[in-house]
Parts: sequence; structure tokens; C-alpha cells
Amino acid sequence: MTNPRVRWAVGAVALLSLSLSACGSGFDDTDDAGGQAPAGPASVNVLISSSGDAETKAVTDVAQAWATGSGNTANVTQAQDMVQQLGQGFASNNPPDVFYLDATRFATYASAGSLEPYGDTFPEKDDFYASARQVFTYDGKLYCIPKDFSTLALQINTKAWSAAGLTDADYPTTWEQLQAVATKLTTPEQAGLAVGDTRDRIGAFMVQAGGWVTDKDATKVTTDSPQNLKALEFVRSLLASGAAKYRWSGEAFGKQKAAMTIEGNWIAGAMKSDYPDIAYTTVPLPAGPQGKGTLAFTQCWGIAAKSAHKAAALDFVKAMTAKDSQLTFAKAFGVMPSRQSAQADYVAAFPQDKAFIEGATYAQAPVNVAKIEPVLEDFDTGLQGLPNTDPAQILKRLQTNAEAVVGK
Repeated sequence: MTNPRVRWAVGAVALLSLSLSACGSGFDDTDDAGGQAPAGPASVNVLISSSGDAETKAVTDVAQAWATGSGNTANVTQAQDMVQQLGQGFASNNPPDVFYLDATRFATYASAGSLEPYGDTFPEKDDFYASARQVFTYDGKLYCIPKDFSTLALQINTKAWSAAGLTDADYPTTWEQLQAVATKLTTPEQAGLAVGDTRDRIGAFMVQAGGWVTDKDATKVTTDSPQNLKALEFVRSLLASGAAKYRWSGEAFGKQKAAMTIEGNWIAGAMKSDYPDIAYTTVPLPAGPQGKGTLAFTQCWGIAAKSAHKAAALDFVKAMTAKDSQLTFAKAFGVMPSRQSAQADYVAAFPQDKAFIEGATYAQAPVNVAKIEPVLEDFDTGLQGLPNTDPAQILKRLQTNAEAVVGK
């Protein structure tokens, strides 16, 4: 998984038993013209947007295990520009059979008829977290299965925490407590809290206040609300007081320019490689007026509607999303399994990430609306104006702009 976010091989042998026969999938392989695909083994083209060598190797190893067990071929390609390459594939009627698909672009491709809606008949689909499945549901259909996910939590520099006279009992569980400890941790050299200046971080406060950009079904814009206003006013108060600062938060935390930050589980890899001497702990984000809230970031395994090898593609996705495969990927490049049945094993292997995976039960997924990305980017620009911009005006602008897209 990638995004404002980052990602993470177990031997291929363990996955041989996961291979399933393509002929039993319930899919009919068809070519682009709607006829039968050639008989015999399929050559499945797979396009991924990898976070690095570890992810590419892990995915390739599992893919080759599937190919060996099924008799098919899996051609894994690391995209140089995923958006451009996938778009060109759809435009030329020659897309990859299977591909990483980010939540932020899912609805745009689904609305264009580019995706095969295989999710509703996928075996054990209810084992995948509901919040992640909701992201990839369009017009009432579950189009694709989430391959993994990430959530946000609060990271605390343990040295700075102790130096401020704080203990484990002081970990903030409410907004008021967050503001109090952020203020106490603030020094001339160090912000109490570093936070990113976009919806991918500030949106968590909106959820904690009981708000969001749209309703649950993404059919109505709900931006200009008292709940969202309360959230942005709280963020503005943190910034105005100096207890919080807009920063490239992971870097600020690693360089000890901030005692706390709000990041996803991908921060572990960056801290291990770039700042190995920094001791820190991760706790859930403090609850707001309406309770706990965090954001979920996810991708799915998309299958092209134009694929000539849909049965083999589906079989490939089954192998890649099996519990053992997901735990393999977690160990290799840091993502969290999207299967609920893998949670206990994941926490046992990564106890320091417990706060992240527990957030899955109350996480808000990205906005699931076609062609809304420019509107949300404009919202980010407004958020970057805090604390000098009126939050009410930011929300009114988003309401107006989003209404021009949502439901259209």
C-alpha cells in the first residue's frame, strides 16, 4: 500500500497450498471482444505501485508461488507512474489484468466501467474490515477486495515525555488532555505536537467531532456542519497557541523537532531506518466530542473489466489476500492485514502497533466519490491557511465545491 502513507516476504513455499483452480472460481474468462479467452494456462499481468525493493520482492515471491501451484504465469511489474500507466491501459483497452488500486481513485474508475465488480461473490468477504470494504463499494456493489490498510495514531517521544514530568497515566484520551500535554511539551526547540496540514491528518479531528465530508453512502455533502466547525476550531486553537505546528510530521518527530505527532503505521519503517535511536510509543488518537476517530488508508486488488483472464485474475487475488499472505506482507514491508481473522496474529508479531490495528473498528475511510480529488485538494489549501483563516469559510467553500460533484 502507498499514498500519504508508505508500505512492507515470507517464502513462497508457504503459499503453494493457497493456490486455487481457476476453473472453479465462478468467473468466465473472456477476451476484450467478449469471446472466450484462449484455453490453457493464463498469463496474468500484474501492476503494482511498490514502496521499495522489499515490497516488490514479497509480492513477486507470492505471485510466483501462485503461478507454480496453478500452472499459470504471473508477470509482476512495478509502476513508475501508477496513475499514468493505469490510465493509459484503460484508454487503450489493454489494461493489466490485476493491479493496485488506491481508494482515492477507485470511484472514478468504477464509474467509468473500468473495473470488474467481483467483490460481492468473493469467498469470506465479510472477514475483511467493514470500513475497508465500504471504500470499494460503488452503487451498492463491492468491486474489489482491500489488500491491506493503515490507520493513524499518536506517537510520543518517550524521552521528551519523561523530561516534562509526564507518565503513562498522562497519555491523552481527550482533546482537552491532548492540548494540555502538547502545551507542557512545547519548548523553544520543540513543538508539543507536529501535524500534517491536509485532510489526511486533520480529517481525524472531524471524525472525532462526529463530522465528515459526506454521509455514509457518499450521496450527500455534510461538510458545512457544527461538528466539522468544532473540529477545525480546535485545530486552529492548537496552532494559535503554539502547542501544535504544521510540519512534515514524521520528519519533525524523527529530528526531535516535535515531541508528538500523528502518523500511520508506516512511520515504523522510517524511524527504524532514519532515526533508530529515537525511543517512542504509539497510543490511540484522543477521543473528541463524539468519541474515538481515526482515518483509514487502503488499496484494493483491482481486476480490469477488459481482462481476458478474469478467472485466473480472481484466483490470483484469492492467493494474495489469504491470511498467510497478508501476514507475509506485514512482515516484509509493514502493511496491516485487511482480514479481521489476522488481527490476533498481527498484534502478537507487532505489539507496538496495537493502537493502529484496533483503530480499524472506528476508522473513517476516504471520500468515495468520482472526480472529487481536485475539490479535496482545494480543501487542503484552505486547511493550510489555519490559524489565520476562518474555519467556517473553509467549510462553506468545500460544501459548495463538493455539491458540484457528489451525486452527479
